[in-house]
Amino acid sequence: MSNGRDAAGALRGVPGRAAAARPGDRPVAGRWMAVAGGAALGLAAAVLALSGTGKDGIADALRATARLAFVPFWLAYTGGALAALFGPALLPLKRRGRELGLAFAAVLLVHLGLVAWLCLLGAAPGARTFEVFGLAAGCAALLALFSIERLSRLPGATGWWLLRNVGMTYIILAFADDFLKGPLYGSVGDVAMYLPFTVLTVAAPALRLAALVRRLWHAR
Repeated sequence: MSNGRDAAGALRGVPGRAAAARPGDRPVAGRWMAVAGGAALGLAAAVLALSGTGKDGIADALRATARLAFVPFWLAYTGGALAALFGPALLPLKRRGRELGLAFAAVLLVHLGLVAWLCLLGAAPGARTFEVFGLAAGCAALLALFSIERLSRLPGATGWWLLRNVGMTYIILAFADDFLKGPLYGSVGDVAMYLPFTVLTVAAPALRLAALVRRLWHAR
C-alpha cells in the first residue's frame, strides 16, 4: 500500500531519517508541536466549558481532539502521494511530513490526557478500545521517539522502513475503526460529523496506492 519514498514524506512525518538529521528542523518541529498542542488544549477547554467536566463532557472533548489529531496525521500520511499525483504545488506537504506527524503526536498527547481523566472518573473505555487505540498510540510514540536525531539511525534502513509503514498503516486503520462504524448510520448530526472523516480515511490508502502504481508505471 505504500512505498519507501512516498512514506518518507509522511511519517518522516514522525520521524524522518533525513529530516531528523537537519539540526535547523528541530526548532521548527518544536513550534509545530507547540501550536498543535496548544490548539488541542484550547479545543478541549472550549468543549469542556460548553459540555461540563463530567463523563459526557470529557467524551465530547475526546471526540473533538480525535478529529483534530486526524488532520495533521492525514496530511502526513498522504502528503507524498498527493505531491506525486497532483504535482509540485503540493510538495510542501511532503517536505513537512515530519512536522505534521509530530503535530499529530502533540494533539494525541492531549487526547490521551483526556482518556486518563475519564479513567480517573471511573468511566474507563472498554478493553477493546485500549487494545486498538492503545497500540496506535504506541506506534505514534515509537515514530516520534525515532524522530530524535541520535535514535533515528538505530533501526537501520529496513527496520525504519517497516516501522514507518507498518506503524502509519495501523494508525490509519485505527482511525477507520472509529470513523467507519455505527455513528455513520445514526442521526443526521452523526452522519454530518463522521462522513467527511470517513471519506478521508477511505481516500488515504487509495491515494497512496495510486501514487505507487503511478511511480511503478513511470519506472517501466
